[in-house]
Amino acid sequence: MAAAILKGSNVKLMFDAGMDGDGETIYKAKTYRNVRKEATAEQLQQAAIALGGLSDYMLSSVERNDSFDII
Repeated sequence: MAAAILKGSNVKLMFDAGMDGDGETIYKAKTYRNVRKEATAEQLQQAAIALGGLSDYMLSSVERNDSFDII
């Protein structure tokens, strides 16, 4: 039987950086690697809000990306 083992986790913060000439929203992203595997969604949200407060742009969304080894 196959098993999935969490090997790493990243969190991506998406920022609203304004509008382009066509009226489309411009997004900027910042990815933080080597996030603790045990971090909960609540902990990541609190960290993202704190980090987002340091930016000139408004925090738009937060994404967590996990990688697994399948054995």
